[in-house]
Amino acid sequence: MRLEDKTVVITGAASGIGRSTAKRCAEEGARVIVTDVDIEGGEETVERIEAAGGEAEFAELDVTDSEQFHDVVDTVAEEYGIDVMVNNAGTGHPGGNLEDLDDETRDFVIDINIKGVWNGCSAALPHMKDQGHGSIVNVGSLASILGLPKQAAYSTTKAAVLNMTRTVAAEAGPYGVRANAVCPGFTETQMLEGFLAQQDDPEVARTEMIEDYPLKRLGEPEEIANAILFLASDEASFVSGHGLVVDGGFSTC
Repeated sequence: MRLEDKTVVITGAASGIGRSTAKRCAEEGARVIVTDVDIEGGEETVERIEAAGGEAEFAELDVTDSEQFHDVVDTVAEEYGIDVMVNNAGTGHPGGNLEDLDDETRDFVIDINIKGVWNGCSAALPHMKDQGHGSIVNVGSLASILGLPKQAAYSTTKAAVLNMTRTVAAEAGPYGVRANAVCPGFTETQMLEGFLAQQDDPEVARTEMIEDYPLKRLGEPEEIANAILFLASDEASFVSGHGLVVDGGFSTC
């Protein structure tokens, strides 16, 4: 198994890509620390993993709270060590031109999407450097490489995630620590459903979205989880500072 005897911390693991990643890591032998502000959803993720024979624990975590993030990671590292940090928690915002987005919305997205990933890297890196190994996987977006219209705050933050990842890879590489990002296209998650619900006709919007993808479908959370699993594992031992685009060919068009 690709993550046997490894400890993996995953943020935003109460649903969607985070939950699927937690399940895949557990299937590959990892001890998974499921974190989220959604206690009920996080505990459900743990229950599903344990029902399938895996090992998991839940820790409530607001990724914007640096002190809490460090406390959670320090506790995990002291008890188990920390082999993989997956910074998955993220949020979007209603569509609108940059000049029309209010400061509160902008700051909310920045706090979760940038500061949350920053806090995760900051908490994990000292432990990984001390032990001489570790893998950080940050979840970016297609918006990390493309400026999505009506998504100025989201696109800005996800671009920052990708370059932050490259910086961490350069800084931490000499200590045996790798850092990579996964950049998914639209994926069948609650965030996507929320985005579609804001459109005049959600079903028409979904159909038009699918037509933009060469594979003529949207991604599944499990497909993004598989990409994260690869980057987290020793199979990607010489991959660092990379943004792996998983978008069904969208960015080729």
